[in-house]
Amino acid sequence: MTPILQSGAFVLIIIMGFLLRRFGVFGANDYRILQSVVFNLTLPSAIIVSFVSGHHGLNLLLVTLFGLGCALLPIPILFFMSRKRKVSERAFLLLNASGFNVGTFCFPILQAFLGPSTLMVAAMFDMGNAVMVTAGTNVMTTSLLNIDMQRPLHEQYKGDAPVVPAGTMLDKDARRLQRRSRVRNIIKGFVTSPSFDIYMVMIVVTIFSIKLPEWIGTVLQPISMANPFCSMLMVGMLMDLPHNWKDIKAVLEVIGWRLPLAAAFALFAWFILPFDGVFRKALVMVCFAPTAVFATLFTDKVLGNPKLAGFTLAATAFIAIVIMTVLNVMLPV
Repeated sequence: MTPILQSGAFVLIIIMGFLLRRFGVFGANDYRILQSVVFNLTLPSAIIVSFVSGHHGLNLLLVTLFGLGCALLPIPILFFMSRKRKVSERAFLLLNASGFNVGTFCFPILQAFLGPSTLMVAAMFDMGNAVMVTAGTNVMTTSLLNIDMQRPLHEQYKGDAPVVPAGTMLDKDARRLQRRSRVRNIIKGFVTSPSFDIYMVMIVVTIFSIKLPEWIGTVLQPISMANPFCSMLMVGMLMDLPHNWKDIKAVLEVIGWRLPLAAAFALFAWFILPFDGVFRKALVMVCFAPTAVFATLFTDKVLGNPKLAGFTLAATAFIAIVIMTVLNVMLPV
């Protein structure tokens, strides 16, 4: 019963954030404060603590590659399948239908369901996943759709964007300058993400079997423990109920893509990956994780409106709690 109650606690925190904003305790833009706290303090601290407290063998880098593939593959698929849609719709789909919320959602649930030893495999999955969710998804989406990473989409076009973004038909010199600017923005998008930078350092730590000092984990432990609460509260503050059928359709489309893709990845993890039962079970559950918290940040930057992304995260979190609870009962260890 404890895991179910713990999962329910995350839902309660999301609802609390939503209600506190609706009743005026938090302002409309106060979520930006928690965004800074989560992305620059609590999440990086949680990542470091997971590596200090666990042994990450070199063979688990296979899980990292699996996590990278799971977060990367949906983007070209969705880019192709949505090729006749408006850019604003495509951007929302690409940013929210790929990537996984592992650090702030799966860590505590896996610990409650399967024990702390499974955090190791979840962290290795998240190391590959983080390459995309902390920067890569935003970089690929804006690059594929020819969106300026520095400005929201509505500031770049008059009204809703067309199927093919404006500004793509430029002369040769203009296209060269555009490519150079895009490369600079891509590099900046990666190196300015604290979580991405830390995961890259952790890959080096894993490859060379470097033992991190325990005092680092001790110092960062209180900050990392605040990560689930701050993240879920931020989601609640971001969340807004859909205003019309168009918003509902956008959320349902994200869910409609995420679930079959998650099922395909879960089947691969269960039947193909060479790990024991409890690790495979943990990976199967992680495949059904909700949308990444970073999706709200990048949806805000690209579309200028993170609230629908917040609702999408909350909706997929509710679904994930149910699915992960069922999988925990049904799958053998």
